[in-house]
Order: sequence, then C-alpha cells, then structure tokens
Amino acid sequence: MIRTLQNPKPYTNAFKAFIITYFVFLFAPLVVTMVLAFNNSMFPSLPWKGFTLDWFFGDGPEKYGIFKDATNLRSIGVSFRVAIAVMILSTILGTCAAFLFEHEEFRFKNALYFLMIAPLVIPGVILGISILMFANTIGLAIENLFGIYVKFLGPGFWLVVLGQSSFISTIVALVVIARLRKFDRTLEEAAYNLGANRFQVLWFITLRYLRPAIIGGAAMAFLMSFENFNTTIFLTGSQATLPINLYLQVRDGSTPVINAISFLLIVGTSVIAVFNLSKGNKAVP
Repeated sequence: MIRTLQNPKPYTNAFKAFIITYFVFLFAPLVVTMVLAFNNSMFPSLPWKGFTLDWFFGDGPEKYGIFKDATNLRSIGVSFRVAIAVMILSTILGTCAAFLFEHEEFRFKNALYFLMIAPLVIPGVILGISILMFANTIGLAIENLFGIYVKFLGPGFWLVVLGQSSFISTIVALVVIARLRKFDRTLEEAAYNLGANRFQVLWFITLRYLRPAIIGGAAMAFLMSFENFNTTIFLTGSQATLPINLYLQVRDGSTPVINAISFLLIVGTSVIAVFNLSKGNKAVP
C-alpha cells in the first residue's frame, strides 16, 4: 500500500479484512485456550460450563490445580533449569562464534559457517536421534577403555542441555552477527589510541554495543529451550520437561489443567517478550 496515492475503496477494505483475518487466525487459538483454563468442566474443551479457578488452585479429589499438581510442577522446574542452562551456554557459545566469523579471517570460513547453520535445517527428530547415538557411542567407548561411566553422556539433564545448545547457540550467533556487522570499528581504534587495553575495549565498547543483541539472543535461547520437544524427547531421562509431560497427558487424556499451564506460559512469555522489546527500544542504535 502506497500511502501517498489514493487507493480504491475495495482495495482498502480487502487490506483491512486481511489484517483482521490474519490476527484472528494468529491469536484465536491462544485466546480460546486461555479462556478454557477457567472452564468448570472435566474436559479441556467446549462447551463452557461456568467460571472456576479450580484448575489453578484446586486440591482434589477430582480437580487438581496446577499449583497442587506435583508432577506438572516438577516438569516446569525441570524445563526452567534446562532453559537457564541452555541460555547461558548458548549465549556464550553464540557470542564467541559471532566474533570468530566477523573478526577473524581463516581458511574454510564459509564452509565452517555453513556447518554452523546446518542444525537449523535438520529436523529436530533427526538431530535428537543423532546426538543420542553419538553420546552413547562415546560413553560406551570410554567405559570399555577406561572403565569409567560418564553420566552426562547418557540420557538426562546435561545431555538435554548439550543437545539443545548445539542448535540454539546458532540462533544466538546469527542475532549477534547481524548487529556486529553494523559496528563501527573506528570506535575500537579510538579507544586503543586513548590508552585502553584489549579487555577494556571489548568490555566497554564492543560488548556494550552488542548488549541488546546478546540480551535478545539470550531471551530467544531461553524460550526455544523451554518449548523444545522434537530434540528433547530423545535426550531426556527420568525427569521429563514440560512439553514432553504435556504431550503424555494429552495423549492419555487430560483435564483442563493443561489449559491452565498454557495460560501461565502465554502470560509469562508475553511478559518476557515485552520486557525484551522495551530493553531493545531503550538501547542506543
């Protein structure tokens, strides 16, 4: 749409209808899920049978709310621990990778860059199976050769963290690279001329400029880790993350407590997104 030109009325109406349809299609399922979290029914679906808070605070015997459900609370805790660990590891790896590809010149740089982004186009199921088989192979080799059992190479918390970080760190790297390419190198040269050492230039000039991208990449890493299912299902041990736990409940039949969980997740991620957006708007471009 060109604002300076007069558009025909049918075109304008069609444009408005498209915008409305798009956002209805995007948000209607989320709104329905959030509303059903307060439905006084034993099934996570319509029809509406009245308002209730039992799916948040109920303590049984029929209605156990999310805050009284030990299994769901435990899976939420596992997901938070995994997401925080993946966020920290992926942010460090992704930021270092961004400096590597933007600051240094070395042979096979393009090939290595292609290998870095390859996990993004590989299906999560294939990636999860590959990581599991690789870790098991290395673990068995170490055990056979040295008689040492390496716990983090078996299904469990640390294998989930390492497996998710293998592709989420690429997302962080791409976000940081996009901002690093706009960085004015003369700022570093000016700092060196004024007597700053390499660490001071990196800390006070470069990283401060990259801070919005690093924060945004960390937020993306946290959210991607928290909701990941395809890769995690092959790497998790006895303690399931929230997406896997929800899948098992939906498959076997569940109550609207899954809607209550969805409500909390939607609100939580929205708060994180708004906070991240506000931090980005305050940052100096």
